[in-house]
Amino acid sequence: MIKYILFFACSLLLTSCKTQKTSDASGAFEAVETIISADANGKLMQFDIEEGKTLEAGKTIGYVDSVQLYLKKIQLQAQINATLAQKPDVSSQLAPLYTQLEAAKKEQNRLTNLVAANAANQKQLDDINAQVSLIQKQIESQKKNLSITNGSLDAQVKPLQVQINQLNDQLAKCKIINPVNGTVLTKYAEQNELVNTGKPLYKIADLSIITLRAYITNDQLAHVKLNSKVKVLTDDGKGGFKENEGLITWISDKAEFTPKTIQTKDERANLVYAIKITVKNDGQLKIGMYAEVSLGISK
Repeated sequence: MIKYILFFACSLLLTSCKTQKTSDASGAFEAVETIISADANGKLMQFDIEEGKTLEAGKTIGYVDSVQLYLKKIQLQAQINATLAQKPDVSSQLAPLYTQLEAAKKEQNRLTNLVAANAANQKQLDDINAQVSLIQKQIESQKKNLSITNGSLDAQVKPLQVQINQLNDQLAKCKIINPVNGTVLTKYAEQNELVNTGKPLYKIADLSIITLRAYITNDQLAHVKLNSKVKVLTDDGKGGFKENEGLITWISDKAEFTPKTIQTKDERANLVYAIKITVKNDGQLKIGMYAEVSLGISK
Protein backbone atom coordinates (compact mmCIF):
# COMPACT_ATOMS: atom_id res chain seq x y z
CA MET A 1 0.00 0.00 0.00
CA ILE A 2 2.85 2.39 0.86
CA LYS A 3 4.46 1.59 -2.50
CA TYR A 4 1.30 2.63 -4.33
CA ILE A 5 1.09 5.87 -2.34
CA LEU A 6 4.74 6.70 -3.09
CA PHE A 7 4.25 5.87 -6.76
CA PHE A 8 1.18 8.11 -6.96
CA ALA A 9 3.01 10.98 -5.22
CA CYS A 10 5.97 10.67 -7.57
CA SER A 11 3.66 10.68 -10.56
CA LEU A 12 2.01 13.88 -9.36
CA LEU A 13 5.41 15.45 -8.77
CA LEU A 14 6.63 14.53 -12.24
CA THR A 15 3.44 15.82 -13.82
CA SER A 16 3.75 19.05 -11.86
CA CYS A 17 7.36 19.47 -12.97
CA LYS A 18 6.40 18.80 -16.57
CA THR A 19 3.68 21.41 -16.66
CA GLN A 20 5.41 24.00 -14.53
CA LYS A 21 6.49 27.09 -16.45
CA THR A 22 8.09 30.35 -15.63
CA SER A 23 6.17 33.35 -16.93
CA ASP A 24 6.11 37.04 -16.09
CA ALA A 25 3.20 38.27 -18.20
CA SER A 26 0.31 37.02 -20.28
CA GLY A 27 -1.87 38.19 -23.13
CA ALA A 28 -3.42 37.29 -26.47
CA PHE A 29 -2.18 37.39 -30.06
CA GLU A 30 -3.46 40.03 -32.47
CA ALA A 31 -2.66 41.26 -35.96
CA VAL A 32 -3.26 44.31 -38.11
CA GLU A 33 -6.58 43.49 -39.77
CA THR A 34 -7.51 45.36 -42.93
CA ILE A 35 -11.06 45.42 -44.30
CA ILE A 36 -11.07 45.74 -48.09
CA SER A 37 -14.17 47.46 -49.49
CA ALA A 38 -15.62 47.92 -52.97
CA ASP A 39 -14.64 51.06 -54.90
CA ALA A 40 -17.42 50.74 -57.49
CA ASN A 41 -21.14 50.06 -57.80
CA GLY A 42 -22.49 47.06 -59.70
CA LYS A 43 -22.60 43.30 -59.87
CA LEU A 44 -19.60 41.39 -58.56
CA MET A 45 -18.74 39.49 -61.75
CA GLN A 46 -15.66 37.72 -60.38
CA PHE A 47 -14.42 37.25 -56.82
CA ASP A 48 -11.69 34.62 -56.46
CA ILE A 49 -10.98 34.39 -52.74
CA GLU A 50 -11.74 31.99 -49.92
CA GLU A 51 -11.28 32.32 -46.17
CA GLY A 52 -7.85 31.08 -45.15
CA LYS A 53 -6.36 31.79 -48.57
CA THR A 54 -3.06 33.64 -48.70
CA LEU A 55 -2.96 36.60 -51.07
CA GLU A 56 -0.10 38.68 -52.41
CA ALA A 57 -0.20 42.46 -52.62
CA GLY A 58 -1.10 43.70 -56.10
CA LYS A 59 -2.95 40.53 -57.10
CA THR A 60 -6.22 41.06 -59.00
CA ILE A 61 -8.87 38.89 -57.34
CA GLY A 62 -12.04 40.03 -59.11
CA TYR A 63 -13.93 42.86 -60.73
CA VAL A 64 -17.26 44.69 -60.68
CA ASP A 65 -19.38 44.93 -63.85
CA SER A 66 -18.02 47.85 -65.92
CA VAL A 67 -19.90 47.54 -69.24
CA GLN A 68 -21.88 50.78 -68.88
CA LEU A 69 -18.78 52.74 -67.91
CA TYR A 70 -16.93 51.37 -70.92
CA LEU A 71 -19.77 52.26 -73.32
CA LYS A 72 -19.87 55.79 -71.90
CA LYS A 73 -16.15 56.08 -72.52
CA ILE A 74 -16.59 54.95 -76.15
CA GLN A 75 -19.34 57.55 -76.62
CA LEU A 76 -17.16 60.36 -75.29
CA GLN A 77 -14.25 59.25 -77.45
CA ALA A 78 -16.53 59.41 -80.50
CA GLN A 79 -17.54 62.97 -79.54
CA ILE A 80 -13.90 63.95 -79.28
CA ASN A 81 -13.12 62.48 -82.69
CA ALA A 82 -16.11 64.28 -84.26
CA THR A 83 -15.03 67.60 -82.73
CA LEU A 84 -11.42 67.23 -83.81
CA ALA A 85 -12.56 66.36 -87.33
CA GLN A 86 -13.83 69.93 -87.62
CA LYS A 87 -10.34 71.36 -87.18
CA PRO A 88 -9.21 73.07 -90.42
CA ASP A 89 -6.15 71.91 -92.31
CA VAL A 90 -3.90 74.92 -91.83
CA SER A 91 -1.35 74.00 -94.52
CA SER A 92 -3.95 73.37 -97.25
CA GLN A 93 -5.84 76.58 -96.48
CA LEU A 94 -2.67 78.67 -96.56
CA ALA A 95 -1.24 77.02 -99.68
CA PRO A 96 -3.00 79.35 -102.20
CA LEU A 97 -1.79 82.44 -100.38
CA TYR A 98 1.76 81.13 -100.27
CA THR A 99 1.54 80.49 -104.03
CA GLN A 100 0.40 84.07 -104.62
CA LEU A 101 3.17 85.34 -102.36
CA GLU A 102 5.81 83.37 -104.25
CA ALA A 103 4.60 84.74 -107.60
CA ALA A 104 4.46 88.29 -106.25
CA LYS A 105 8.02 88.06 -104.91
CA LYS A 106 9.28 86.84 -108.26
CA GLU A 107 7.62 89.83 -109.91
CA GLN A 108 9.06 92.05 -107.17
CA ASN A 109 12.57 90.84 -107.92
CA ARG A 110 12.06 91.29 -111.67
CA LEU A 111 10.80 94.87 -111.29
CA THR A 112 13.56 95.70 -108.85
CA ASN A 113 16.14 94.69 -111.45
CA LEU A 114 14.30 96.62 -114.19
CA VAL A 115 14.10 99.78 -112.08
CA ALA A 116 17.80 99.47 -111.35
CA ALA A 117 18.38 99.28 -115.12
CA ASN A 118 15.96 102.18 -115.76
CA ALA A 119 13.76 99.78 -117.75
CA ALA A 120 10.70 100.20 -115.49
CA ASN A 121 9.22 103.00 -113.43
CA GLN A 122 9.17 103.21 -109.65
CA LYS A 123 5.36 103.08 -109.46
CA GLN A 124 5.33 99.53 -110.82
CA LEU A 125 7.81 98.50 -108.13
CA ASP A 126 5.80 100.28 -105.42
CA ASP A 127 2.64 98.48 -106.55
CA ILE A 128 4.25 95.06 -106.41
CA ASN A 129 5.80 95.85 -103.00
CA ALA A 130 2.34 96.77 -101.71
CA GLN A 131 0.94 93.54 -103.17
CA VAL A 132 3.63 91.43 -101.45
CA SER A 133 2.94 93.21 -98.15
CA LEU A 134 -0.81 92.65 -98.54
CA ILE A 135 -0.42 88.94 -99.20
CA GLN A 136 1.87 88.57 -96.17
CA LYS A 137 -0.75 90.29 -93.98
CA GLN A 138 -3.44 88.00 -95.39
CA ILE A 139 -1.34 84.99 -94.49
CA GLU A 140 -0.81 86.21 -90.92
CA SER A 141 -4.52 87.01 -90.55
CA GLN A 142 -5.50 83.58 -91.87
CA LYS A 143 -3.04 81.89 -89.53
CA LYS A 144 -4.54 83.77 -86.59
CA ASN A 145 -8.11 82.85 -87.57
CA LEU A 146 -7.22 79.21 -88.04
CA SER A 147 -5.40 79.20 -84.69
CA ILE A 148 -8.48 80.64 -82.97
CA THR A 149 -10.70 78.01 -84.61
CA ASN A 150 -8.38 75.17 -83.56
CA GLY A 151 -8.10 76.62 -80.06
CA SER A 152 -11.88 76.77 -79.76
CA LEU A 153 -12.24 73.14 -80.85
CA ASP A 154 -9.47 72.06 -78.47
CA ALA A 155 -11.32 73.87 -75.66
CA GLN A 156 -14.46 71.88 -76.51
CA VAL A 157 -12.47 68.65 -76.33
CA LYS A 158 -10.88 69.27 -72.90
CA PRO A 159 -14.05 68.72 -70.81
CA LEU A 160 -14.73 65.52 -72.75
CA GLN A 161 -11.18 64.32 -72.08
CA VAL A 162 -11.62 65.06 -68.37
CA GLN A 163 -14.76 62.92 -68.38
CA ILE A 164 -12.82 60.11 -70.06
CA ASN A 165 -10.12 60.39 -67.38
CA GLN A 166 -12.83 60.13 -64.72
CA LEU A 167 -14.23 57.04 -66.44
CA ASN A 168 -10.75 55.52 -66.66
CA ASP A 169 -10.41 56.01 -62.90
CA GLN A 170 -13.83 54.42 -62.31
CA LEU A 171 -12.97 51.53 -64.64
CA ALA A 172 -9.72 50.97 -62.73
CA LYS A 173 -11.65 50.90 -59.47
CA CYS A 174 -13.90 48.18 -60.88
CA LYS A 175 -10.90 45.88 -60.58
CA ILE A 176 -10.52 44.43 -57.09
CA ILE A 177 -6.80 44.43 -56.36
CA ASN A 178 -5.55 43.09 -53.06
CA PRO A 179 -3.43 45.83 -51.42
CA VAL A 180 -1.48 43.88 -48.78
CA ASN A 181 0.16 40.51 -48.26
CA GLY A 182 -1.82 38.36 -45.88
CA THR A 183 -4.40 35.69 -45.15
CA VAL A 184 -8.12 36.16 -45.77
CA LEU A 185 -9.81 36.08 -42.36
CA THR A 186 -13.44 36.78 -43.32
CA LYS A 187 -15.30 36.94 -46.63
CA TYR A 188 -18.26 39.34 -46.68
CA ALA A 189 -19.50 39.06 -50.29
CA GLU A 190 -20.06 36.43 -52.96
CA GLN A 191 -19.79 36.45 -56.74
CA ASN A 192 -22.87 37.83 -58.58
CA GLU A 193 -23.92 39.94 -55.59
CA LEU A 194 -24.66 43.63 -56.09
CA VAL A 195 -22.14 45.80 -54.27
CA ASN A 196 -21.92 49.50 -53.57
CA THR A 197 -18.94 51.76 -53.00
CA GLY A 198 -17.72 51.20 -49.44
CA LYS A 199 -19.29 47.76 -49.01
CA PRO A 200 -16.83 45.45 -47.18
CA LEU A 201 -15.68 42.56 -49.35
CA TYR A 202 -13.21 40.73 -47.12
CA LYS A 203 -10.90 41.10 -44.13
CA ILE A 204 -7.19 40.30 -44.44
CA ALA A 205 -4.22 40.23 -42.08
CA ASP A 206 -0.55 39.38 -42.43
CA LEU A 207 -0.05 36.43 -40.08
CA SER A 208 3.58 35.70 -40.95
CA ILE A 209 4.56 38.01 -38.10
CA ILE A 210 1.98 38.07 -35.31
CA THR A 211 1.83 40.38 -32.29
CA LEU A 212 1.26 39.40 -28.67
CA ARG A 213 -0.26 42.14 -26.53
CA ALA A 214 0.76 41.34 -22.96
CA TYR A 215 0.63 43.22 -19.67
CA ILE A 216 3.37 43.77 -17.11
CA THR A 217 3.41 45.30 -13.63
CA ASN A 218 5.13 48.48 -12.58
CA ASP A 219 7.90 46.44 -10.95
CA GLN A 220 8.53 44.52 -14.19
CA LEU A 221 8.56 47.72 -16.25
CA ALA A 222 12.02 48.64 -14.99
CA HIS A 223 13.42 45.38 -16.45
CA VAL A 224 11.86 45.73 -19.89
CA LYS A 225 13.20 47.71 -22.84
CA LEU A 226 12.44 48.00 -26.53
CA ASN A 227 13.97 45.52 -29.00
CA SER A 228 14.82 43.05 -26.24
CA LYS A 229 14.16 39.36 -26.85
CA VAL A 230 11.77 37.35 -24.69
CA LYS A 231 10.31 33.85 -24.57
CA VAL A 232 6.69 33.38 -25.61
CA LEU A 233 4.96 30.24 -24.28
CA THR A 234 1.91 28.65 -25.87
CA ASP A 235 0.11 25.35 -25.38
CA ASP A 236 1.61 22.55 -27.44
CA GLY A 237 -1.56 20.43 -27.24
CA LYS A 238 0.17 17.73 -25.22
CA GLY A 239 -0.07 19.24 -21.77
CA GLY A 240 3.16 21.15 -22.20
CA PHE A 241 4.23 24.46 -23.66
CA LYS A 242 5.83 25.45 -26.93
CA GLU A 243 8.48 28.15 -26.77
CA ASN A 244 8.88 30.89 -29.39
CA GLU A 245 11.27 33.81 -29.49
CA GLY A 246 9.66 37.24 -29.44
CA LEU A 247 10.83 40.83 -29.76
CA ILE A 248 9.41 43.69 -27.70
CA THR A 249 8.44 46.41 -30.21
CA TRP A 250 6.23 48.70 -28.11
CA ILE A 251 5.80 49.63 -24.45
CA SER A 252 2.86 51.75 -23.35
CA ASP A 253 3.71 54.97 -21.55
CA LYS A 254 0.43 54.93 -19.64
CA ALA A 255 -0.78 52.56 -16.94
CA GLU A 256 -4.19 50.89 -17.20
CA PHE A 257 -6.31 48.42 -15.27
CA THR A 258 -5.61 44.81 -16.19
CA PRO A 259 -8.11 43.55 -18.81
CA LYS A 260 -10.80 41.19 -17.51
CA THR A 261 -9.71 38.33 -19.74
CA ILE A 262 -6.17 38.27 -18.41
CA GLN A 263 -6.18 38.12 -14.62
CA THR A 264 -8.38 37.25 -11.66
CA LYS A 265 -10.88 39.72 -10.19
CA ASP A 266 -8.53 40.73 -7.37
CA GLU A 267 -5.61 41.25 -9.71
CA ARG A 268 -7.72 43.33 -12.11
CA ALA A 269 -7.54 46.17 -9.64
CA ASN A 270 -3.79 46.43 -10.27
CA LEU A 271 -2.39 48.93 -12.74
CA VAL A 272 -0.33 47.40 -15.52
CA TYR A 273 1.46 48.48 -18.69
CA ALA A 274 0.70 47.01 -22.10
CA ILE A 275 3.55 45.79 -24.29
CA LYS A 276 3.61 44.40 -27.82
CA ILE A 277 5.80 41.46 -28.73
CA THR A 278 6.24 40.39 -32.35
CA VAL A 279 6.64 36.67 -32.95
CA LYS A 280 7.52 34.90 -36.19
CA ASN A 281 4.55 32.67 -36.94
CA ASP A 282 5.14 29.11 -38.11
CA GLY A 283 1.44 28.72 -38.82
CA GLN A 284 0.42 27.50 -35.37
CA LEU A 285 -0.17 30.90 -33.78
CA LYS A 286 -3.67 32.32 -34.25
CA ILE A 287 -5.37 35.63 -33.53
CA GLY A 288 -6.92 35.55 -30.07
CA MET A 289 -4.75 32.66 -28.87
CA TYR A 290 -3.63 32.99 -25.25
CA ALA A 291 0.10 33.03 -24.47
CA GLU A 292 2.46 33.76 -21.62
CA VAL A 293 5.75 35.58 -21.64
CA SER A 294 9.02 34.96 -19.87
CA LEU A 295 10.89 38.24 -19.60
CA GLY A 296 14.00 36.66 -18.16
CA ILE A 297 13.60 38.48 -14.85
CA SER A 298 15.31 36.66 -12.00
CA LYS A 299 12.93 35.88 -9.10
